[in-house]
Amino acid sequence: MSRVPDTQQLPPDATQPTGRPGDGPTGQVDTVAAAAADPARQQPWADLGLKHDEYDRIREILGRRPTSSELAMYSVMWSEHCSYKSSKVHLKQFGEIPQETPAGAMLAGIGENAGVIDIGQGYAVTFKVESHNHPSYVEPYQGAATGIGGIVRDILAMGARPVAVMDPLRFGPLDAHDTHRVLPGIVAGVGGYGNCLGLPNIGGEAVFDETYLGNPLVNALCVGVLRHEDLHLAKATGVGNQVILYGARTGGDGIGGVSVLASETFAADGPAKRPSVQVGDPFMEKLLIECTLEIFAAGLVAGIQDLGGAGLSCATSELASAGDGGMHVHLDSVPLRDSTLAPEEILMSESQERMMAVVEPADVEAFLAICAKWDVEAVVVGEVTDTGRLHIDWHGERVVDVPPRSVAHDGPTYQRPYARPRWQDALQADAAESLPRPGTGDELRRALLRLVASPNLCDKSWITDQYDRYVRGNTVLAQPEDSGMVRIDDRTNLGVAVSTDCNGRFARLDPYAGAQLALAESYRNVATGGARPLAVSDCLNFGSPEDPDVMWQFAEACRGLKDACLELGIPVTGGNVSLYNQTGETAILPTPVVAVLGVIQDVTRRTPSHFVHEGEAVYLLGTTREELSGSEWAHVIHGHLGGRPPRVDLAAEQALAALLVEASQGLLVTSAHDVSDGGLAQTLVESSLREGIGCRVSLAGDPFVGLFSESAARAVVTVSETGTAALTALAGHHGVPLTRLGSTGGDAVVVDGLFEVPVTELRAAWSATLPAALG
Repeated sequence: MSRVPDTQQLPPDATQPTGRPGDGPTGQVDTVAAAAADPARQQPWADLGLKHDEYDRIREILGRRPTSSELAMYSVMWSEHCSYKSSKVHLKQFGEIPQETPAGAMLAGIGENAGVIDIGQGYAVTFKVESHNHPSYVEPYQGAATGIGGIVRDILAMGARPVAVMDPLRFGPLDAHDTHRVLPGIVAGVGGYGNCLGLPNIGGEAVFDETYLGNPLVNALCVGVLRHEDLHLAKATGVGNQVILYGARTGGDGIGGVSVLASETFAADGPAKRPSVQVGDPFMEKLLIECTLEIFAAGLVAGIQDLGGAGLSCATSELASAGDGGMHVHLDSVPLRDSTLAPEEILMSESQERMMAVVEPADVEAFLAICAKWDVEAVVVGEVTDTGRLHIDWHGERVVDVPPRSVAHDGPTYQRPYARPRWQDALQADAAESLPRPGTGDELRRALLRLVASPNLCDKSWITDQYDRYVRGNTVLAQPEDSGMVRIDDRTNLGVAVSTDCNGRFARLDPYAGAQLALAESYRNVATGGARPLAVSDCLNFGSPEDPDVMWQFAEACRGLKDACLELGIPVTGGNVSLYNQTGETAILPTPVVAVLGVIQDVTRRTPSHFVHEGEAVYLLGTTREELSGSEWAHVIHGHLGGRPPRVDLAAEQALAALLVEASQGLLVTSAHDVSDGGLAQTLVESSLREGIGCRVSLAGDPFVGLFSESAARAVVTVSETGTAALTALAGHHGVPLTRLGSTGGDAVVVDGLFEVPVTELRAAWSATLPAALG
């Protein structure tokens, strides 16, 4: 496997004794004419992450060798991160899912910057989740911060105002030295950037597992709101329309950044020789957001694209490819922070807080005036043409002459070999159900306290307290609720809820079922708050695609997600693939993070996830089975991973969700909390801790299974004693099993005949873990 460049600059060609990268033997820029006249010149294609056959294909497309600028563009745009060359053969099956949500039309879907769905009352919502994993390992603060910045601009580019963010995170063991290096910086980066933008962080995850040591996962989600008529797409149409670059100046930060970093496996020798990570400026981004929204309101944009991974290479080629097919750009017009940058460095730079707009000539003056009002630098750098070519000039000399689609959309497609791993059968045969288990009340009590204090189940407020969850005043639910919820319309109280989830251990045991369980949990979490699930975005985090075992996991996860979406009747609106997440030969747990967005007609009728009154009935919805493989109990108590994950029953998930939404709308239940990681025991503890209201429950059958099984399609709800008959009737109508567990009240969690734990003792165990480890 080729190594990434050792510095921020492109490696000099073998025939370049002097000058900047890309300069010819006499110090001149490598032009199209020079490329045609010097076909045998050696080029650093391998150092830029290209394979030999890919370089040959570029020469075939162009009918000559590429210029250094063209080589730079192809290298970043054909990277794994930008081209999906190993994954798109599997991703295309998401197109088999009907592109309609349970609430109506999907206004934009896969292939756009973000999916856009109709939520009624003339409103649409756009949401997407992406990764910034590798940059966040190299430079935790800036890697995470620019991950937030990038996903926010994706949402902005659709014509929407960003209204909330979320951050699904994965780290190595909590006591590992490298976790202590990356976690504080990543959390500070997420909070620092999002807080400065004035965006509430309403949810996410923080999961710890040894496979993420040296390769943390930093996924970022953003939700935006727009009226139907405000939708904008990334395309350059209208011959003669002007191309305007606006926002921050282009610098040397992030040259070959995420596009290269996300396309290579981390070697054991650490991050010292990797490209620089992008540097974010949230205050510039805030100006960019407000400036862009005013430009949209003035109707001055014919097409727009943010500059993220691959920078100008991406924006110019994608806009041209999706539009009339031609664009002429004057690269020397690009405002620079570093005047020494060569053309190919400018094209590869992933400097943040930049956008590119296509504007009719008559609107340019008004566009620039709005930018000036917001103190946002803006420059006309080109125009739309009908040539079918992307032409880029540097001081009057042509350095790029390519068919834009060949750069943006017609990159290589790999049919990577994949096969069920030889070790999969043995892994699934090693079931956790046969492990020694507690039997007495004292043993169950000790197991519960140990689980409550474990890194994956403990209080995450050390992280979430660094985020502003309520800025803008429209946050309805936020951590530690099952889902985040925001109000969309102040008059009608229309709102949306979002949840992200994935249990990587389940996906390791069975990637097909694991992806479906991730979807099911997010779907369920949205419904517990009272929102109707509508659509999916995903961030598929896996190891090296060159490993057939990993590609089998990826293929199975995609197939599982597609089949589940078909059965649930909700579309995949878009997402992200992050491969090469491994250190040396150690791949991460397959981690297909699934985000589900739902709509609630009246947020004042949402259901919280914690007990709110004493003396109410506590019910379990759903069926509990002896399903312990991949569970937190097996992981924490035994350090075990084996067996088969819990059974997937999507019909039961649909019925449960329908019941929860109807119960919320009718104000029937006073709380609802899904049962997932840690089982019923963790659900009861979390429900009690918020307000300090305990509960007394009785368990039929094996109490250990009742407490720690992680069977899916379950939730715990509370209802007033006068509402029990209505809940029973509603459960019968939807065919959801209903079991009375007990009632709320007191200052302890009591399991009749077995044990009780005071809420104060639970809180002490639950809240101490992260502060003790991280300070």
